[in-house]
Amino acid sequence: QAAHCILAQNPNNQELARFYCHTQTSISRRLVLRQDPSVKRTICKSCFSLLVPGVSSTVRQRKSRNQRWTAVRCLNCSLSKRFLSNPDYKLWSEQPEALLENQTPVGEGAKGQTPSAARQPPKVPQMEKATAPSSRSCSHPASEETTVGIKSKGQKGPSGK
Repeated sequence: QAAHCILAQNPNNQELARFYCHTQTSISRRLVLRQDPSVKRTICKSCFSLLVPGVSSTVRQRKSRNQRWTAVRCLNCSLSKRFLSNPDYKLWSEQPEALLENQTPVGEGAKGQTPSAARQPPKVPQMEKATAPSSRSCSHPASEETTVGIKSKGQKGPSGK
């Protein structure tokens, strides 16, 4: 937006607009953010200048192989970009599957399971539940000996040393 404002005020001030575009691109790379395709199409990949038709770029309509293409050429570095001019074509970001609201979470719907069944822990048979408390009440004599003999660093033992 700042680069567009700079070029709207003074079309000869392309260096400052290029600085803004380069800063925006480097920040998006550093933060691992995706730029919107409409923004990416207005910035030259080579010299980072803002591609404004008639000011810093030329825009031509071409036809090859029975398809229409929009050719954008940067006037600073002569880099050309081509975009397909198909009115029925939609970018991935514009399709409904790309929106987060329409996507299913990773854990849900996997392998035909319902989400509630996937989250519940496995059931323990009734016989193990009945025997588990009685086995815990009996402690092993060897385990008692090891717990009595352990001391922490700051405490003194029974001899008082």
